[in-house]
Amino acid sequence: MYEKLIVAKHRTWIALLSALGLATVHQYLFYGHQLGISYPVFIILFYLYMYTYAGDKLRQGAWFSRFSMTVIILLSLTYGLFTNPVFMVLNALMIPGLIFLHLAYMLSHRRLTWYQPMLIVDALDHLIPQSVRHWITPFRILKNVATSKMENEKKKMFTKILIGLVIALPLLLIIISLLTSADRIFGDLLSTLPNWIDSLSFGEGSFRLLWIVIGGFIFFGYLWGFVQPHLYPPVANYRPYPLPASAATPTGAVLSTPTVYGPQPLSAYPSVQRKPVRIDPIIMATILILINIVYVLFVVIQFSYLFGAGQGQIPDGSSYAEYARSGFVELVMVTSLNFIIMVCVLLYMAESHRILRHINNSMLYILVICSGVMLYSAFTRLIVYEQAYGYTYIRFLVHAFMIFLGVLLLVAGLRIYWKKLPLAKCYIVLALTAYVVVNYVGMDRIIAVQNLDRYEQTGQIDFEYLNGLSSDAIPVLLQRGATLLPETYQTFRQDKAYLFEKEQSWQSINWADYRAIRALRNDVHS
Repeated sequence: MYEKLIVAKHRTWIALLSALGLATVHQYLFYGHQLGISYPVFIILFYLYMYTYAGDKLRQGAWFSRFSMTVIILLSLTYGLFTNPVFMVLNALMIPGLIFLHLAYMLSHRRLTWYQPMLIVDALDHLIPQSVRHWITPFRILKNVATSKMENEKKKMFTKILIGLVIALPLLLIIISLLTSADRIFGDLLSTLPNWIDSLSFGEGSFRLLWIVIGGFIFFGYLWGFVQPHLYPPVANYRPYPLPASAATPTGAVLSTPTVYGPQPLSAYPSVQRKPVRIDPIIMATILILINIVYVLFVVIQFSYLFGAGQGQIPDGSSYAEYARSGFVELVMVTSLNFIIMVCVLLYMAESHRILRHINNSMLYILVICSGVMLYSAFTRLIVYEQAYGYTYIRFLVHAFMIFLGVLLLVAGLRIYWKKLPLAKCYIVLALTAYVVVNYVGMDRIIAVQNLDRYEQTGQIDFEYLNGLSSDAIPVLLQRGATLLPETYQTFRQDKAYLFEKEQSWQSINWADYRAIRALRNDVHS
């Protein structure tokens, strides 16, 4: 049955009707509703639509496709599991981008590998040019069917009339609706016409219908850009000033053989092999030796401070806060710069003889160790700063970034020994995995617990910040707040009463909100 659908005569119309059906589901799930479990539901339906009608273009046996699909589904599920505002915004950008890249990898005729930067260009090509050019495909097919037996002149006239109708109808609906609302006399005049004209209004029903029509054509255009992509011609070489074959050149030489001028295919010219960019190993060794001397000196002098801040061993005349603030950003930036240097050396350094290769590898190992020490120093300074000022979203994410950067440095260190280790592939997989982990680790709950622990130790807390955390933190705040913060506990409960009035439609179901409401109800009953 699936094979019959792919080669069906009316495949275009079936795909268009399915796109309108998908757009109908889209407006039902999202119009007037907050994002919740509806988000992963729609993504599954969208993939089902794309894979059904573009299945003949599907790439087979790609493990990265399964990995990407898992990442996309897990990220979309966060809208039904958590309510963290930071990740809700980030995922609103991240998930569509991953979907476009994934579909370009799976369905594009170019068949690019998943770690090629050109995949981004391919995804953008299918998102805008390829899809937009197919918005008129249904009208073109309708015109061909209607004019198949007409003469050429009548075909042109019919085409122009059809274009005018398509443009005029939606404009008339909007104009009549606005005029009947603006002038009662005009509305009374129209009341003499059939009753359905009198009921015209640009209300919810009209907006939903417009949503369905526009969404349907967008979905269809995106799909059909993969089914029937526009194939760009190869770039042609061009000689702008043609000369006769017997004409003399400016130097006086006569051309003895016929010469073809104008656009020429690339196959007519010998291919030019570009030399890959390579860094001279002697230059790189000089750079690495010099910067490593500075790094080793820095680590030796600061060693006691780097590892002793947690036990109160900080430079004389500095408070914990001053120590934590001083140099933190600089250390992270230097570590990031070292990481970039390492990647450039590993990917672009030219081959050299054995001794020079060992020198450069040794310098890279020293660079990894020094970078690790600096990263640990920055990590320690941030911990000290949090002990003094509390825990926030930004500080949590900086911690996560430093851990991620440490993992990347470790992989780069392994690449020094194992030359065949694919850095780009490893980094892409690690980045996606790390992003999913940070989404699921429960940032709000961890921040709440750490701030409450800090309050037990120091008696200091930013209640307003805790009160602004998402629903993920409410259960732990209710559980520990009754004993730790009795004076602000009732205020906190009253501030969270809005959850009882929050939309309860199934499209907006969220596990974090459900747990928070249940905790509030149990707290009231207790």
